[in-house]
Amino acid sequence: MCNLYTVRKSAEEIASHFGTDLPTGFNTPEAEVYPGGPGMVVRQAEGQRVLQSMTWGFPMRLSFMKPGSKPRPVNNIADIRKNVWIGLARKPQWRCLIPLTGFAEAEGPKGAKTRTWFNVKDQPIFAWAGLWRQSDEWGAVYSGVMTDCNEAIRPIHDRMPVLLQPDEYNDWLNGDFDTAVGFQQRCFPDALIEMSRTDELWVKRRAASAS
Repeated sequence: MCNLYTVRKSAEEIASHFGTDLPTGFNTPEAEVYPGGPGMVVRQAEGQRVLQSMTWGFPMRLSFMKPGSKPRPVNNIADIRKNVWIGLARKPQWRCLIPLTGFAEAEGPKGAKTRTWFNVKDQPIFAWAGLWRQSDEWGAVYSGVMTDCNEAIRPIHDRMPVLLQPDEYNDWLNGDFDTAVGFQQRCFPDALIEMSRTDELWVKRRAASAS
């Protein structure tokens, strides 16, 4: 599960990398992005890529929650073929690119976990495949698609984000459903992952995942 990532680049740099215009008065989210908070998203609209700020996590009330309780942000998508996701995943207009400069996983013993960071070699900005929609609760929201980890990440976690190369952006945004599923089933190259262990304590933020 990915519950923390960074965008340590300006909105101008993100817009340039993804080939979008920068909206007038665009509010750049914080560099560290947590579930339930704002993040930058690139989506397709009328044949053009659009940069937009959205809330990270689909608002969902899970079966164990009390009636009337506030929704929780479901920020990771385990399988786009499941009923809860397939309706969006089949339609390219609901797919998006999540810009990031690194993502973190917790490592270490309970109560003393630290942040271990991952990035893509020689790519200061890269993309995570996602889905987005409009919600009544939080407006525009997005969630990131997950897959089985590769060997570079396996020492820390058995899952990882579905990462995309720049020449794959259009295939994710505009490809058919089989193409989208293919990205979730492939193994991202081990050699492209760089790992950095740190002494930063892991700050737990509430989040939920859907299978």
